[in-house]
Amino acid sequence: MNKDWIEVELGEICDFKGGGTPSKSNPDYWNGNIPWASIKDIKGDLLTKTQDFISEDGLNNSSANIAEPDEIIIGTRINPGRPIITKIRTAVNQDLKIIKPKINVSTNFLFYSFKNLENAILKVSSGTTVLGINLTNLRQINFPLAPLPEQRAIVAKIEQLFSELDNGIQNLKTAQRKLTLYRQAVLKKAFEGGFTEQWRKEQGIVDYSNSEVWQRKCLEEVSNSISGYAFKSKEFIDDGGNYQVIRMGNVRPGIIRLDESPAFLNDIEEKILEKFLLQKNDVIITLTGTRNKRDYGHTVIINKSNLLLNQRIAALRFHRTYSPKFFLYYSWTNGFRDQFFSFETGNVGQGNVGIKAVKSSTIPLPSPNEQNQIVQEIESRLSVCDKVQETINQNLQKAEALRQSILKKAFAGNLLTQQELTACRNEPDYAPASELLKEIVN
Repeated sequence: MNKDWIEVELGEICDFKGGGTPSKSNPDYWNGNIPWASIKDIKGDLLTKTQDFISEDGLNNSSANIAEPDEIIIGTRINPGRPIITKIRTAVNQDLKIIKPKINVSTNFLFYSFKNLENAILKVSSGTTVLGINLTNLRQINFPLAPLPEQRAIVAKIEQLFSELDNGIQNLKTAQRKLTLYRQAVLKKAFEGGFTEQWRKEQGIVDYSNSEVWQRKCLEEVSNSISGYAFKSKEFIDDGGNYQVIRMGNVRPGIIRLDESPAFLNDIEEKILEKFLLQKNDVIITLTGTRNKRDYGHTVIINKSNLLLNQRIAALRFHRTYSPKFFLYYSWTNGFRDQFFSFETGNVGQGNVGIKAVKSSTIPLPSPNEQNQIVQEIESRLSVCDKVQETINQNLQKAEALRQSILKKAFAGNLLTQQELTACRNEPDYAPASELLKEIVN
């Protein structure tokens, strides 16, 4: 750290003004014209709107306080340490604090400092169900204070580097979107018969007489379907059981997340075990989610023998003439998902597709040999996609790590070059950071 920097406790240079919530039982206090921020609004770097509003009476009859534009708000509960700069005049609730500097300090320098201190604040937070930090511990957090010209230069350098980093992240996310489109294009061509057109000619197979390449069958004609069982959650054990219950949260497209809130059972009635113990090569599909969100209908092939089928998940056990993998890939197409969700019922919050609707869904029926050929064609292409996706994910993780590294270097005094430091020292308002403490407003 530069000799002109000093390390102080946050409480020496900042006051923290808390907020509050007007009584929910008084409707006159709510839906007024004053924005009212809570922890759910603390997303990103800038606060430009809030989900809730209160009235003047609500403000005056509660402990809510007002943050003015360009002040920093920090979460002290649920997401303790998360800062945001408000661009609007807003009231805040009790889970937030408005930061009131006692000295002349760059708002953005203070903001990025708090971004750098998020982990330190988390470490001194506590709580059994909800994390929080008390003001005593918050005030004792160490804070590196730089001379004003260095503060401005550090902010400029951080924003330059973050801008370059954001551009790189945007390019990676664009590549992700293109990869998703490419996956769908692969599946579309596969199930239009495009990858096996030459293969069919070589095998002497002519296209069927209807407008499609292959005949179509209902799922119930090529598979047996099984509805899940309502296992009693009070009987679940966290680990060590003979059988793991596969629940909605464990299933994602092509993936079973066995480590996601695992639930196990030991003793199962024989008749229940016979019916609901999944077999290898069963395809399961989730049947419940959010209405109109298409956040279910996930499919995956079972590759273990000790998994139990829970309620709101169906299993399809295919006949020998139909490839489970062929169906799995078909179930990822927009065509199948459009068909699946055309059966959706439920209220605004929850959507459902019943097992009868699943069984009546139609699927293409090429010969077993052509099914296998198509699976090979799909997998050869999707394996490349998987490798590209893995590279993108690794680079996104590196980008986030680099962001943290930039902040760490910045507030260790190691971000600016010697030339940039010299320019700072030539600024007319340059003075050691200790001089800023002489201006503290009590």
